[in-house]
Amino acid sequence: MATKKKAKKAAKKPAKKAAKKKAAKKAAKKPAKKAAKKKPAKKKAAKKKSAKKKSARKPNAAFMKAMTPSAALAAVVGPKALARTEAVKKIWGYIMSNKLQDSKNRRMVNADANLKAVFGGKDQVSMFEIAKYLGKNLS
Repeated sequence: MATKKKAKKAAKKPAKKAAKKKAAKKAAKKPAKKAAKKKPAKKKAAKKKSAKKKSARKPNAAFMKAMTPSAALAAVVGPKALARTEAVKKIWGYIMSNKLQDSKNRRMVNADANLKAVFGGKDQVSMFEIAKYLGKNLS
């Protein structure tokens, strides 16, 4: 009987060592799994933010409101009431079709007789000033 007890004890010792090794391996694997879980979570958060930005942008109704052009502006864009966005498109179409953009400095627009009345008598206007003069000629 004594030999049987010794055999059982000997059999238990390697099993305990194997269990300790498995526990150590599991403990070593756990931090790696946590790091892997954090990376996809960041990507999901980024997607949510971009989705919020897309839904937050709404067109402004004031830009879409039809307005009547002045007599000077009507010579360029036509007499019908139109939105500010459409007026800007038509002015740029007129500038491009008549090649009124300055060849050296493309930001400047050389005014012809029709545009000079719209631009307050100026011969040359920056493309960023067009909206300022357009606002004065729409009501």
